[in-house]
Amino acid sequence: MIIDFHTHTFPEKISERVVWQLGGVSHTMPFTDGSARALASSMREASVDYSVNQPVMTSTEQVEKINHSLIRQKEQLLSDGILTFGGIHPDYENYRQELSYLKENGILGIKLHPAYQNVDFDDIRYMRIVDCASELDLIVLTHAGIDIGIYKHNYCSVRHILNVLKQVHPPRLVLAHMGNWGCWDEVERDLAGAPVWLDTAFSIGEITPNPKQDTRPYLEENLSNEAFVRLCRRHGMKKILFATDSPWQEQKDYIRRIRESGLTPEEQELVLADNARQLLKLLD
Repeated sequence: MIIDFHTHTFPEKISERVVWQLGGVSHTMPFTDGSARALASSMREASVDYSVNQPVMTSTEQVEKINHSLIRQKEQLLSDGILTFGGIHPDYENYRQELSYLKENGILGIKLHPAYQNVDFDDIRYMRIVDCASELDLIVLTHAGIDIGIYKHNYCSVRHILNVLKQVHPPRLVLAHMGNWGCWDEVERDLAGAPVWLDTAFSIGEITPNPKQDTRPYLEENLSNEAFVRLCRRHGMKKILFATDSPWQEQKDYIRRIRESGLTPEEQELVLADNARQLLKLLD
């Protein structure tokens, strides 16, 4: 089994426009058109059993609209192996009711994106949301580190994360991009071993530039194989989740990167499936 813990889909009518717009901002190449249909096709080609859709709410107005739409589509998405999380914006006032609504409708977790939501992760608004989600036994996945398209401020730094852990103690917090994109030395020094999961999304190997632009991405290389393996082992292999950030990485190629990283076969199985199965409670 292979589980991709961090993917994105958009409504099919606008998906291609959205991914190329985002790819332009980040100077990177999308590998699908961003639709659920394209993700399902990618999964079949890569032999991925489940992908977890991680919606991002960039305004309060999107919260109910997107969450309720995803709940209506939940069974259809699942028929293609796509599990979906919900999302919350830090300025959304009725977050307790909305999180309860997600829980009641079988949604397993929520996605936060401090950079797109323009709020530091240790802001009281986020801490209240994380605390409430934890009370409901919802997984919380947050973008962590610099955003490749918003690189002048780190809205979810290691310092912010450590403060949230100290104040809230969330039991099921997942940090995207191996704990802090572009700041992995700090993760290894100050965060490794903390009671959180790290996902591998958009963190290993080369970054593919946008072919429509002359400008290079903010970084041209993510973690080397050696640095990736070292960070995984220092943090703890049972707290690493395979994730691609599709459409921003190709699932089939990203599985190859994991296979060729230097992890042992046993470690690969933990990362590619077993850890996510435990966290998502997809055990046989």
